This record gives sequence, C-alpha cells and structure tokens, in this order.
Amino acid sequence: MKPRFRTRLAARQLLGLLAGIVALSFYLPPFAHAQDRVKVGLAIPSTVTDGGVQAVAEELGFFKQENLQVEYVVLPGAGALLPQLLQKTITVALPLPETLLASHKPAEPPLPVAYFYNAGPRNTLELAVRADSDIRSLADLKGKRIGVGALTWGTIPQTRALMRSVGLEPGRDVSIVAAGVLGAGFHALREDRVQALNFNSTWIDIMEDQGIPARRLDYPPVFRSMVVNGFLAHRSTLEQDPALLERFGRAWTKALIVCDANPEACVEAFWRRSPSMAPQSDREKALDASARLLRRWIEPIMRDEAGAARVPGAFDLTRIGAYVREMHRYGEFATADLPLEAYFSNALVPGFARFDRAALEAQARALR
Repeated sequence: MKPRFRTRLAARQLLGLLAGIVALSFYLPPFAHAQDRVKVGLAIPSTVTDGGVQAVAEELGFFKQENLQVEYVVLPGAGALLPQLLQKTITVALPLPETLLASHKPAEPPLPVAYFYNAGPRNTLELAVRADSDIRSLADLKGKRIGVGALTWGTIPQTRALMRSVGLEPGRDVSIVAAGVLGAGFHALREDRVQALNFNSTWIDIMEDQGIPARRLDYPPVFRSMVVNGFLAHRSTLEQDPALLERFGRAWTKALIVCDANPEACVEAFWRRSPSMAPQSDREKALDASARLLRRWIEPIMRDEAGAARVPGAFDLTRIGAYVREMHRYGEFATADLPLEAYFSNALVPGFARFDRAALEAQARALR
C-alpha cells in the first residue's frame, strides 16, 4: 500500500470514528457523566419522619434524576456541623440557625455560609414534661432539670432564652443537662433524673407511643414561629455551583410531596432502608402509628398555620428578624442587627418547584 493511500485511509477512518461519536452523543441520556456527590451533615439521627423523606427520595430516584449521589453523616450536634461546613468536609448541613447566628460578631463580615432551603418553617422543638407532673408552664421549671441530647446541641441557646423570658436564669434557677437521645432521654424523664425534655415533636410523640404520656409546655408565639432548621451550604458553593444546590432542593421537595400525599409509602421505604427500625410484629399497627408521626411532622413544613400551602424552601425574613430581636433581648445573640439576607437566601426557591406537581402527587397516591 502506498504511503499517500494509507494516509487518506487513516484520515477517512478517523473522520468516521468522530462522526460515530457525535451521532452517539445525541442518544446518550442527560447527565451521562459521573454523579455529583453531596455529603449531608445531620445533627441528630434520622427517624421515620425525615428518614422517610430520605428513603423515598432514593427509592423513587429523585436524587438520581438530578444526577446526585447523596450521603448522610450524623455529627454530634449542631455545634459540630458549622466547623465541618466551613472546612468543606461536608457539602450541606442541616442545623438549627442558632449556632450560626450566635457566632456572628458585630462589625465583622458574615461567615461564608448561607441557608438555601427552609426545611423546617415552624419551630417543632418542644419542652415536654410527664403528664402527671405539676409543671404546667415554663415558669414552673424553676429548680428543675431540663434534659437535652447533648451539650453540643443547637437547641440550647433557644432554651436559655425561653427560660429568661419567664424570669429564670439558666444555671441558677434551672439546669440544662445532657440526658441522651431518644430512649436514653425518655428513661431519664421516667426516672425523674430530668423533669423536662427539650426534644423535637416527633421524639416526644415516639416517647408517648412507648408508654410515657407527656404534657407540652406553651412557647411564646415569636419562638414558635421561628425556623427550626434548614439546609446550609458554604457561600462558595451557592455562588459557584448554585445548580447543585437547586437540584438537591428540588429532589428533597419531590420527596416531601410524596410523603405528604402517601405517608404510609414513606414509612415502608424507611423500614426497607433501615431494617433494624422496622417492627418485628403487628406491622399494620406500627404502620398506622408511624404514619401518624410523619403526618404531624410534615404538616407545618407543607402548610402554614391557616392551612395554606407554603412555597417549598422559602424563608420568611420578617419572622426570623422578630426572633433574632428576642434572642438578643435575652442575651443569646450579640446584636439584633444580623445580616439576615446574607445568611438566609431565597435565590434558588423558584427552581425547587420546577416539576409537574400534579403528576407527582398522582404517582405518590398509586404507591404501595
């Protein structure tokens, strides 16, 4: 074969190969490249409520549809999440806002993190006592011990402010002590080692299902209407890769809608994902109880106090501002003039609902 002919043949083969690659690219699905990894830091272990959302998002492929591979890690309280996020060892955190807002120093630039998704639009933390207790109000906690999961919990600044709002000084008039999470805390209350528990509403519901009736103490309205937690990201991620966070928020929103429409399906997804948490007997009774927990947990996320649908992931800065002023008044925040627009972003909110909601709800109702 002559050299010139070989050169022409090689060129035709190369052009044919390139044409084939181009043609093939039209048939490849979107996001054919490797999935983006998202590591989510949690302050407490997941239960059937938030765990059901996580499970159904995986089972129905909501993260996969957004080309995401999501991993969850549990760290010891909200106080441990912020340093990990600042060091970028996690992509997203799910802490209460108090740790971040209390860290802000007046006259200094905001810390380089921002909430991008409101995962808990209304405070579901509770101060609960045994139903047979003579404690009926926050003021009645004078001389008592309040149990929290650990002394690193982000709930503690709010608890101290609540005590001061009724004239009690933490450490002098009332004690905040570590009681352990879930069953350990329930046992501490049953044995009167603590006289109140400062847990989320789901955990108190679980405690009652385990045979310890509870009385929940009323919160002042400003405290009750505060955000309880949200997805927090490093500002560099929000600025340089907002699409990553939008895709995560959209998948989470889809999972919430499924669990709202069909809580039983989400409970069963959670049990499949966490078989050690599944009931060993009387599955239908356990399913009814767990679905009731999920409904109570998800109601304030999906709808406001008047029953109107919330905008998924959106923050109400007016309510947050009122809470910040109360926390400053009771000595927990250094200033009432916090840069809330820097710490709470609604920039990605329109993208969280960019899907066919009616079709998704129909899909959810058809599950099981």
